[in-house]
Amino acid sequence: MLIICGYVNIQPADLPFFMGDIKVLAQAVRKRAGNLSYDMAVEDHLTGRVLISERWKDQDALTAHLAAAFITRWQERMTAEILKYDALNERGLLDME
Repeated sequence: MLIICGYVNIQPADLPFFMGDIKVLAQAVRKRAGNLSYDMAVEDHLTGRVLISERWKDQDALTAHLAAAFITRWQERMTAEILKYDALNERGLLDME
């Protein structure tokens, strides 16, 4: 499993349009093969900072997602601080091992 986590920064004036697009995109992404979760939340309306959290079955599923038109439409109007992590030992939060 791959975990994607970080921040996207959008001009505050564009934030409502970005979040509207994200809401529509999220509905489609959550139905894609290989998507385990896809969530975004505005962390700071004044600065346009958005928290990104995604989980993907594998790199092929993530690559297909990254080829979507959404990225092309917004890439010139956003900056990102997003990292990808490999999760090799998934377990419950309270599991001790």
